Amino acid sequence: MRRRVLAYVTRERGGRTELLVFNDPVHPRTGTQVPAGRVDSGETLEQCLLRELHEEAGIEQAWLVRELGRPTLPVKYENHAFEVHIAGTEPADTWDHVVQGDGDDAGLVFRYRWEPVTPDLMLFNRVDPILEQL
Repeated sequence: MRRRVLAYVTRERGGRTELLVFNDPVHPRTGTQVPAGRVDSGETLEQCLLRELHEEAGIEQAWLVRELGRPTLPVKYENHAFEVHIAGTEPADTWDHVVQGDGDDAGLVFRYRWEPVTPDLMLFNRVDPILEQL
């Protein structure tokens, strides 16, 4: 089974934890998501995580805070979720990013924003139990 990483990028703002999320305006049915991607051959989970953040969000520097758990969707992957913080200059509150790389989503424009972490925050069109760990 192929491995995949999910990046739960968090920040503290106004006494609450916020999560970096995006929507794909071309494919609205995919719902709100966090950066994620498949691990390439010979790549570690951390290397994949940093590559995906660069390709999907334009984030140049980040550091891994901790592994969060193993999300169950989609079942065709062995999923690994990580909490991540941005190093250096924090990005804007909202921005659009053209996906880089050679994956299925290359060239798509993802619309990013920070959302407060709440129990009812929907990710991947469902309530995400990983959020309880943030």
